[in-house]
Amino acid sequence: MSIETKSGTRQARLPERTRTRTRGMALSAVRGLALMFVSLPVAVVCFCLTLVSVALVPIGIGIVTTPWVLTGVRMFADWRRVLAAEWGGVRIQRAYRPLPADANPWTRTFGMLRDPATWRDFFWLPVDMTAGFVTALLAFALPVYALEGFVIAAGLWRAWDDTYWYGFVPVTGQITALCAAALGAVLLVAAVRLSPLVLQAHFRLTSAMLDSGQGELAERVRVLTETRRDAVDTSAAELRRIERDLHDGAQARLVAMGMDLGTIEALLEKDPAKARELLAQARRSSADALTELRELVRGIHPPVLAERGLGDAVRALALRLPVASEVDVDLTGRADAPVEAAAYFAVSEILTNAVKHSGADRIWIDMHHEEGRLRVSVTDNGKGGASIGAGSGLAGVERRLGTFDGVLAVGSPVGGPTMVTMEIPCVLS
Repeated sequence: MSIETKSGTRQARLPERTRTRTRGMALSAVRGLALMFVSLPVAVVCFCLTLVSVALVPIGIGIVTTPWVLTGVRMFADWRRVLAAEWGGVRIQRAYRPLPADANPWTRTFGMLRDPATWRDFFWLPVDMTAGFVTALLAFALPVYALEGFVIAAGLWRAWDDTYWYGFVPVTGQITALCAAALGAVLLVAAVRLSPLVLQAHFRLTSAMLDSGQGELAERVRVLTETRRDAVDTSAAELRRIERDLHDGAQARLVAMGMDLGTIEALLEKDPAKARELLAQARRSSADALTELRELVRGIHPPVLAERGLGDAVRALALRLPVASEVDVDLTGRADAPVEAAAYFAVSEILTNAVKHSGADRIWIDMHHEEGRLRVSVTDNGKGGASIGAGSGLAGVERRLGTFDGVLAVGSPVGGPTMVTMEIPCVLS
């Protein structure tokens, strides 16, 4: 009984495996056809436009056109990177050098031309329109040519008056047409295995041309260098803000209070009424200075965050919002103090943006820890349209999280809702 059960299971698995492979062959053929008819003309156009635009740089016209052309080439290359990952499981690093957002055409043109990734894209285009086209064509042609043998056996051979060669089989009648079908069956079995492999080879070829070759470790070093620079700049800006707030706020009030006390000392015997008035004013100044110092300390590291942890600190933020909010916290411990501070101020910035710009009347905050990552989601029912870009508060949040290897994702279609999600690798204690 046990043997029969195992045999039946094995027999049931074979058709499933066959269906899976057949489906993979058909999918590879369709994808090869799409790559063949879409990528070839785009690659030719991009290659020709790049040649012409770069050639026109010496006379000045290319200074204006080259950034636009190379941006289009990068978009095409990025699209192929996406297809390589989704269709072939081949991940290709994107390693373009960043350009200043306010760069003029001259700086942008020569900045892009000095980027090695630009020339990798350029030399990839002729390879893609030749070897890339052939591999995509083979992924499509292998199963189609195999099926042609069955079509010939079904009667297509009668459409030709002369001998029709299918592979090495000369088809002149029904007998030879059946031989063509037998050959087609053999080719179809081969295509089931070869078509996905050929499509995989297409994406491997793309990877060989487009990948920077730096490897994951080098890319990691580059990201850490950028985030360290951002962290230094952010720290310097924070110190300047603290100095400015102390100088313009509490320090000015304390100086004024010292002057008032000197005046009170002189008026104490001559004009007691005026002295009492100045004493009241000095008392108000001391209270205002104390309030400003507390606000300043709260901006550096909120006491509630240090005393009660991230969850309660975010709840305190939500209580001060002028819109209705819901907070769901599921944390079994506390992260390191720098991580908690980064998450707290990131949430604070996101909530401030939501209140100021979204027009929302309700905000949801979800915070939990799983698989070694702290995940925080802030959702509002506002008008949407938020994005991470230059000048956006979310860009600053992204830089702050990047210092801790954190990531920020924004989903905000026009009309809303907006969902901002952040993840920071950390452990809870």
